[in-house]
Amino acid sequence: MEKIILTGDRPTGRLHLGHYVGSLRRRVILQQSGDYAEIFIMIADAQALTDNADNPGKIRESILEVATDYLAVGLDPEKTTILIQSQIPELFELTVYYMNLVTVSRLERNPTVKTEIKARAFDQSVPVGFFTYPISQAADITAFQATTVPVGEDQIPMLEQTREIVHKFNSVYGQTLVMPDILLPEKKLWARLPGTDGKAKMSKSLGNCIFLSDSAVEVKERVMSMYTDPDHIRVTDPGKIEGNVVFTYLDAFVEDSHFADFWPDYSNLDELKAHYRRGGLGDVKVKQFLNRVLDTELEPIRAERAKWENNINEIVEILHIGTKKAQKKAAETLQAVKEAMHIDYFGKSYLGGNC
Repeated sequence: MEKIILTGDRPTGRLHLGHYVGSLRRRVILQQSGDYAEIFIMIADAQALTDNADNPGKIRESILEVATDYLAVGLDPEKTTILIQSQIPELFELTVYYMNLVTVSRLERNPTVKTEIKARAFDQSVPVGFFTYPISQAADITAFQATTVPVGEDQIPMLEQTREIVHKFNSVYGQTLVMPDILLPEKKLWARLPGTDGKAKMSKSLGNCIFLSDSAVEVKERVMSMYTDPDHIRVTDPGKIEGNVVFTYLDAFVEDSHFADFWPDYSNLDELKAHYRRGGLGDVKVKQFLNRVLDTELEPIRAERAKWENNINEIVEILHIGTKKAQKKAAETLQAVKEAMHIDYFGKSYLGGNC
């Protein structure tokens, strides 16, 4: 069986370093690996509307922002299909059929759903669309016959829900849907990068993000204000690495070559950490080093993004072509599902005649 990837993002604004470390950087590696026959990357605007229904303009404007970030980091439309979820009606028909295979109590037990509902303070006022988005996600994954879904550990319950739906459907109607496997980050750190203020998660509303589109000046301002060790008051004080955001970012981005280029006093990150722990190393110097490392990583992305920003019509065409290609694949799956359920009434003889 050919290996197929499906992954994506909710378009609620520009993408930031958390997205880059958690998924974008790896998507480019997977794209270049040659191991996958097809890669589908979805801009999940319909899912984004489940908790932004009162502000569709925000979602609409974010679609181009997200697509531009995709292209800027190196996703190639010749190798990767970029699509807009809401423009593929087959996904929503599949969602309706799958809803009959899942109970309310099962959705209520989904840890990811419970966490997200609590984070948004929905309580009993949770929109039905948001509550059922694990079913929608199952439709997305199965529509493109994905064998592989790259996600973080927090999304494991979501993929388990999809696998349950696939198993139930195939048990009831016959072997039809592809059973997907999860592809976790190689390093746990890459699953989620903390905010610059030390919060567990980057959030646009908290203002603790470094966006891929930020200027060099903006990045430097964010880095120099990063949360470190609050007890590391004097340079001579021993410092803590754990919970120190600057070192968390260095873990995610630094390579030994960066030391040779920017700070030859050290050979690698372990040496730098050891010095910080025993004291005698100030936060400002470490932050300045991190800033140079990030600038090396982000400058090519900024330059590429600037090119695409001058070619918006081409981005729209890429999205149009990718969505049409994805819809063709989803239509094939939907037809197979309807045949398995014997509800393709005008395609075969289930109403008593050949049509």
